[in-house]
This record gives sequence, C-alpha cells and structure tokens, in this order.
Amino acid sequence: MKLLLATNNRGKIAEYQALLAGLPLEVTTPAQEGLVLEVEETGKTLEENAGLKARAFAQASGLLALADDSGLFVDALSGEPGVHTARYAGPDATDPMRVAYLLRRMEQVPSEERGATFRCVIAVAAPEGKVFHMRGERRGAIALEPRGKGGFGYDPVFLIPELHATLAELPPEAKNKVSHRGAAARKARRLLQRIAAREGAR
Repeated sequence: MKLLLATNNRGKIAEYQALLAGLPLEVTTPAQEGLVLEVEETGKTLEENAGLKARAFAQASGLLALADDSGLFVDALSGEPGVHTARYAGPDATDPMRVAYLLRRMEQVPSEERGATFRCVIAVAAPEGKVFHMRGERRGAIALEPRGKGGFGYDPVFLIPELHATLAELPPEAKNKVSHRGAAARKARRLLQRIAAREGAR
C-alpha cells in the first residue's frame, strides 16, 4: 500500500520520510509517481488548506495522500503570519527572504515579548474523498537573528527556550521529537497503522 506525500518541498519530504519510517506503507512522492499538481491554498485555516491538498493529490493519484499546512503565530504581531506563513514576504520569496522580513517586522520587540507558536495540521485523504485531520503545536520564541543551518522555513529563528537552540540548530532526530510537525506526525502514524492493518486484513 502506497502513501503519497502531497508536497514538492524537499525539506518536508525528508522530515516525513523519517517521521513515518517503519510503517507498513510505501511512502512515495509526486516526482516518483510522475505527478505534477499545484494546489492553490485558498483555505482560511490550516485545516482547510491541508485538506485541500490531501484531497486533490489523493484524487489525482488514486493513492492515500498526506498533506500538511503549517503556520507561525507570533504574539507581538497579533498572530501573524498565521495561515499566510508561506506567503508572508510575497509569493516568490525564498526562505531567507521570509526570515529577514519577519525579523524586520520585529526589530523593536524586546526578547521577553517575542513568544510564538508553530502549528501544524496534517490531513490524510483517501481517493474516495474521506479526510482525517491531526494537529500538533510547539511553543517557542522568535530569535533576534537566524541561528543554525538545518531545517527549512522559519526554523533558524524559532527558538526552543528550554533547549537554548533554534529548530535549525537541532539534529533532525532531535527536531522531530520537539517540533509541531513531529507532534502531528506521531498522531498520523497511529491513524496510518490502523488503515494499513485494515487494508492488510482484507
């Protein structure tokens, strides 16, 4: 049984391959399936966007599909960038450009007021249209400057205070244990194990 990762983001693909390792499923990607599909994220919530992507990829491929949508919610910016996290600095911005834009917005915010929450919603969709949602979140703070070379997106400025490190400074295994995506993926694993067991029993 195949599980299609409904993303072309190499960073996400690498993380999910690690987070879903050991499941009785063959994890595959759009490139491996020869699938070219762009899904416009028109939802007003993370749940809606994740569901849109998972459903579209499941229907296009005929496979079980997993998609996610993640958002960074910064206290001092009244919850921005939130659901617009990926497009916060413009539709064609690179990860460094997004980080730089966020830091400019927070130039006058002192360290003690830089709290933020990373949220991730995973949607798993079957080709016939049924969709399941799992949610994970991680509380942290926005660093004063980028730190670390790992991860992607806003990882270099998302600080885990108790670890005195940003997500980008953590080795992949350590990041997956504490991240918002890791929390959601652990819930998704349990669902996928049940689905695989049910399919295997047929």
